[in-house]
Amino acid sequence: MKIEQTLILVKPDGVSRRLVGEIISRIEAKGYVIADLKMMQADRALLERHYAEHQGKPFFEPLVEFMLSGPIVAIIAEGQRVIEGFRSLAGATDPTVAAPGTIRGDLARDQGTKVQQNLVHGSDSPESAAREIAIFFEGK
Repeated sequence: MKIEQTLILVKPDGVSRRLVGEIISRIEAKGYVIADLKMMQADRALLERHYAEHQGKPFFEPLVEFMLSGPIVAIIAEGQRVIEGFRSLAGATDPTVAAPGTIRGDLARDQGTKVQQNLVHGSDSPESAAREIAIFFEGK
């Protein structure tokens, strides 16, 4: 099988709660390789490119505002079926129903905010991964 790459973001809530190490540990324990990593403060232009498919939806602006609220950690992880595997490891986007044992199931909860603060983002397809990696890691 071909080795895949995916983009994983530790969102501002994960960084502010000091869960970056725990999240990376879970990725590595699953057997995936961290190929690149950086902490950054995303700007509006970058986030608008990343969330372009959601422009015009009611949650778009609150989502961008949340992602601007603090630093994030951008990770390129790689391994066989890493896209599918990380999404399973992350758990359901709604942390209230995310299964125990997943990142969101164990570490996140509904904060009652305008958008779900669910610690992590993972690409949903090879095409999305390629597009998102190019946005966060120019030249990769």
